[in-house]
Amino acid sequence: MDRLGRLIMVVGLAVVGLAVAVFAARFGSDVDGQVSPVVGAPAPGLTLPRLEGGGAVTLGTIGDRYEVVVVNFFASWCLQCRNEHADLISTADAYRDRSVQFVGITFQDRPDRAISFLDELGRGTSTEYLLDPGSRAAIEFGVFGVPETIFIKDGLIVGKLLGESDALTLSGTLERILSGEEVGSRQVGEFRRGPDDRG
Repeated sequence: MDRLGRLIMVVGLAVVGLAVAVFAARFGSDVDGQVSPVVGAPAPGLTLPRLEGGGAVTLGTIGDRYEVVVVNFFASWCLQCRNEHADLISTADAYRDRSVQFVGITFQDRPDRAISFLDELGRGTSTEYLLDPGSRAAIEFGVFGVPETIFIKDGLIVGKLLGESDALTLSGTLERILSGEEVGSRQVGEFRRGPDDRG
């Protein structure tokens, strides 16, 4: 290979490397310790059907009524979702009078299985449970796996927790958000990418 050919190859590799770095920075996942690209972005104003009882809920409308909206993606096949469920309920109840609304959205799950999950583990009296037809919400929120918990304030996504969480982590994150602090995104525990992911 002559000198010009080597120069072209080196320049080409540098361009490819730069493109990969830019792509990784823009679309990096929480798993790699990078900031989720949706943190700081406007929250999707989707209208989603209720898991039970009929009707639908517009996420933007919830955000208009509460200072903070906590959106948790869960699935009946997810062990980590089962493990954190009681902590989600207790945290939702604890912050009910502080203008915080919790929303549970199913992730790649059948409605009957999600309902059985709630029948077994309980329902938060101050939590809305919604379906996600076609995974529209999961896509727009940039969900990587479940469980994943997203925090919305003033119409913006201000934080994400990937993986199994607990009441201490949830309440600590909420306190920081309510105090006006930035929380960003981070992995807090194990998670599953889909029904066939056994970890």
